Amino acid sequence: MHTKKVMLLGATGSIGSATLDILRSHPDLYTLVAASAHSSEAALEAVVREFGPKAATLSGPVRNLDLSESFPTLRFYQGREGLFKMIEEVDADIVVNGIAGAAGLEPSWRAIRSGKDLALANKETIVTSGPLIRHEAKKLQRKILPVDSEHSAIFHLLEHQKPEFVEELVITASGGPFLHRPLKTFSSIRPEEALKHPTWNMGGKITIDSATMANKGLEFIEAHYLFDVDPDHIKVVIHPQSMVHSLIRTTDGSLFAQISRPDMRIPIQNALSYPQLISCPFGRLELAGTSFSFHEPQEKRYPLLFIAIDALKAGGAYPIAYNAADELAVQAFVEHQIGYCAISEVVRQLLERDWSSSPVSLEEVLETDQQARTITREILKDFGGR
Repeated sequence: MHTKKVMLLGATGSIGSATLDILRSHPDLYTLVAASAHSSEAALEAVVREFGPKAATLSGPVRNLDLSESFPTLRFYQGREGLFKMIEEVDADIVVNGIAGAAGLEPSWRAIRSGKDLALANKETIVTSGPLIRHEAKKLQRKILPVDSEHSAIFHLLEHQKPEFVEELVITASGGPFLHRPLKTFSSIRPEEALKHPTWNMGGKITIDSATMANKGLEFIEAHYLFDVDPDHIKVVIHPQSMVHSLIRTTDGSLFAQISRPDMRIPIQNALSYPQLISCPFGRLELAGTSFSFHEPQEKRYPLLFIAIDALKAGGAYPIAYNAADELAVQAFVEHQIGYCAISEVVRQLLERDWSSSPVSLEEVLETDQQARTITREILKDFGGR
């Protein structure tokens, strides 16, 4: 296996930190050639000092800063346009996109269009433009390799089965921190409670999405677009131990599972090493003394999961609207502007509008996303939010 040149977007977040661990473990296999952060100047500088990439970007608001003053050989970019230029100008074999939220959508497209493979942790890319970017990747003969543990598991399981023998995809969910909390207390849930995930160490937005299971709704939509499986043949089950990362059911009724410790370094490494598998010390699991449990999610406890499934089945731009409304509602909740239960109500109200028109280009996806956000902000005002 030749040394792969890796570009890491969102280098200071949870996906970025996990990716850097992999690069430390396999310096003979991977070289970091470029890295970005949004505004964490000190953390990005530490990455540059340790790994010596050719280029780096702070993609947030442009400031009077130039890291190349401290690192003379570094090509330093600033702002969102600077991020796009880095993606397009720096030579890399694969781009790991760990940018959270809709901000990661356009960088995914830029990576594909600049001739690079994409290791994708950004759910919004596929949720908002799945068919379009997959078509673009196929046209340019680029790979989109899922980094979410669930989709990584399905991706690798499907490689060992003929499509005609696959009957169902089963996505697992931890159930989040409120799996057993009485429903009557949900209105009093505070952001700091929702940010305490029982098994995963993730960024703030996705951690709250795990509590509401909006993240599983997004993953349901992703699975449909990534693997061309009808929504009626995708299922979500709650698995609190987070060790079975997803399953596929074959036509004979058998289930095949990918099982490991809950460690994001495993799916990230598998994306980086694809199509090979290499030694990985992170997630080895011994079955003795381990027990697994599974049960169906309740709609009253996790309405955003079921709203997402309905949005996918409605088609058009409903998944785009779902994603935009959830992102803004979660932000408003974190800022104590709305209550926990209002998150799903905000999303529900936005989806009562007509989103039946399907975007046919990235530009139309971005326009639809902005339209959905404008309307969501108006809805939030009725809830006392932004």
